[in-house]
Amino acid sequence: MIQSMTGYGKATAELPDKKINVEIKSLNSKAMDLSTRIAPAYREKEIEIRNEISKVLERGKADFSLWIEKKEGADAAPINKDVLKSYYSQLDSISRELGIPCPAPEDWLQLLLRMPDVMTKTEIQELTEEEWSMVHATILEAISHLVDFRKQEGAALEKKFREKIANINSLLEQITPYEKERVEKVKERITDALEKTLSVDYDKNRLEQELIYYIEKLDVNEEKQRLGNHLKYFINTLETGTGQGKKLGFIAQEMGREINTLGSKSNHAEMQKIVVQMKDELEQIKEQVLNVM
Repeated sequence: MIQSMTGYGKATAELPDKKINVEIKSLNSKAMDLSTRIAPAYREKEIEIRNEISKVLERGKADFSLWIEKKEGADAAPINKDVLKSYYSQLDSISRELGIPCPAPEDWLQLLLRMPDVMTKTEIQELTEEEWSMVHATILEAISHLVDFRKQEGAALEKKFREKIANINSLLEQITPYEKERVEKVKERITDALEKTLSVDYDKNRLEQELIYYIEKLDVNEEKQRLGNHLKYFINTLETGTGQGKKLGFIAQEMGREINTLGSKSNHAEMQKIVVQMKDELEQIKEQVLNVM
């Protein structure tokens, strides 16, 4: 079963004094492109987190976020007074030096509280194995939810692909009657030109030879057979498992080549209409294949 590269997963964990939130989103991309936003307390585990995500997702542009919410009644992170005073001293000195009016006291406070490291603890809290075990399980749960989402999207894509492949196959079968009709029309057009327009005598045996050569150049049996094989191969690849996005893209390219050759050889208005319909179905396949992992 194929998977889409589009997905979303979220999970939370409750600790005595805080709530851990994990969120991961993914979109289509040719390779694995992972960006992370991790709460400072867990940044030491970033490499481990990245490895967990990469080995499951394989491909796609993924955004991972891990943040903490303090519970009511829990001790708030103290203001780092030394850092705040340092910022204030520097900003006050710069404003006086450049002649910039000093803001009101409440504006000073709002500005300073937004400065880096003002609202962080001065002491480093060690991450315990027990806490990391719970956070790690939450991360795996979020990844699992994202994979489930990708599978659901993949099932929808597979249904769409099967529908489009069936449509192309049906259109391919519609070409056959026009092939026979085309041969007769070619022969009729040439003989009519010779008899009525040019009014000359001609060697009928030589005409038959020329017709055979001309019709062989327009023969599309090989293209039809190859396109039919590509259609079957596409469906077989759908059923072989995940990680088939690139392969499906290559097969779609080969299908496009055969359809283009059919169009260039058709030399018949109805056949060309069918080829245009095939191209429309194939373009929809190519667009969606970009979302397949």
